[in-house]
Amino acid sequence: MSTPSERAWALFPAGSPGEYNLPRELTVVLSRGQGATVWDTDGRAFTDFTMGWGSVILGHAHPAIVEAVRRRVALGSNFAYLTDASLELAEELARAVPCAERLRFCASGTEAIAYAVRLARAYTGRSHVLKFEGAYHGANEVGIVSLFPRRLLAFPQGEPTSAGVPASAVADVLVAPYNDLRGTTAILTAHRHDVAAVIVEPLHRCTPPQPGFLAGLRELAAELGVLLIFDETVTGFRLAYGGAQEYYGVRPDLATFGKALGGGYPIGVVAGRADVLDLVSEDRLGEDRYVWFASSVGGNPVSATAALATLAELRRPGTYRHLFELGESLRAGLVSVLMEEGFTAQVQGDGPLAAIVFTDHEIVDYRTAFDSDRPRARAFLLGLFRRGIFLNPMSTKLYLSLAHTDEDIRRFLAVARTTLRDDCRDR
Repeated sequence: MSTPSERAWALFPAGSPGEYNLPRELTVVLSRGQGATVWDTDGRAFTDFTMGWGSVILGHAHPAIVEAVRRRVALGSNFAYLTDASLELAEELARAVPCAERLRFCASGTEAIAYAVRLARAYTGRSHVLKFEGAYHGANEVGIVSLFPRRLLAFPQGEPTSAGVPASAVADVLVAPYNDLRGTTAILTAHRHDVAAVIVEPLHRCTPPQPGFLAGLRELAAELGVLLIFDETVTGFRLAYGGAQEYYGVRPDLATFGKALGGGYPIGVVAGRADVLDLVSEDRLGEDRYVWFASSVGGNPVSATAALATLAELRRPGTYRHLFELGESLRAGLVSVLMEEGFTAQVQGDGPLAAIVFTDHEIVDYRTAFDSDRPRARAFLLGLFRRGIFLNPMSTKLYLSLAHTDEDIRRFLAVARTTLRDDCRDR
């Protein structure tokens, strides 16, 4: 009889639902999760440092979410219409998120970003969007331009990371180096009559913004009549209850949310200025600036209820202090282990996020990380996976949750030390 991993390889490209790209011998099929631990179909336990790509911020099968969803699902799972749960969630989001004068739900961060870009283009009457090299804004066409570029073209020319993207779509995306306000200003000024929006991950993957960068983008966008979009799919409710815009003190025109908001259940949100969001009002159908925005399962009552339970837990006193302490412990511990084992690397991140780049110089953008030692990073991450640490071996980021403990951090660091010694020394 075929094993679960053999069955997976028979049906899924590379035996994976997407991006994990594990060697065949390491492919596992998960069966359950609890807290910060997941188990595969053979009963093997892994300490999880991916947490559903960051969507399970409270931990797997959190009792508050399980109970809230259990009660709600018996009342109906989807009506494709406003419900008491989605209304209550919208009211809480308006209280929490500084820019949220209006909002609309959809099913994912990818979908939210596509709608935010469409809104910006409709509002300004312009077609171009400026993004920062190496940023991921979902599996839409803006998100996969210069996501993992290899040719390092002259700015602002973009390079599609995926086939199947029309040249016209690539041409509408201008690419700038993150943390380079002067370079971004030059690009925007040169294209000021064509650019609808600047979209940015405030924490760019795991690279923090340099002082004044986000505030400079805010001022520049306002000066040029360009909308500033914060992609808060990762940072929302993770760096602060009000997201990166609260944490960094910069208010965008539009913001998108997903991942952590649903506590593991699918949800997306576009929030922002009333005059921009009101373009989706269906009574404007036929007007030049009307924007079509519809999602069959957006804000469904089950996801909305899970989100409300998640936010209630995040509002508890000390929540963010605990998340930040875990992140600092992990990052500081990795710095020590790397140094003690004689490896040169940069440990990045903020809040409950971390990433390791094997290079000897400071990382401020995609290109300063491009010439890092990728084979060593791959060997390190696969070594961790082999030793019972569940993570994404594509070398993006490590996610912590409220379910992680100091013991989980100590175990990770011990495994990291062993992996560096046994798998990475001769790379």
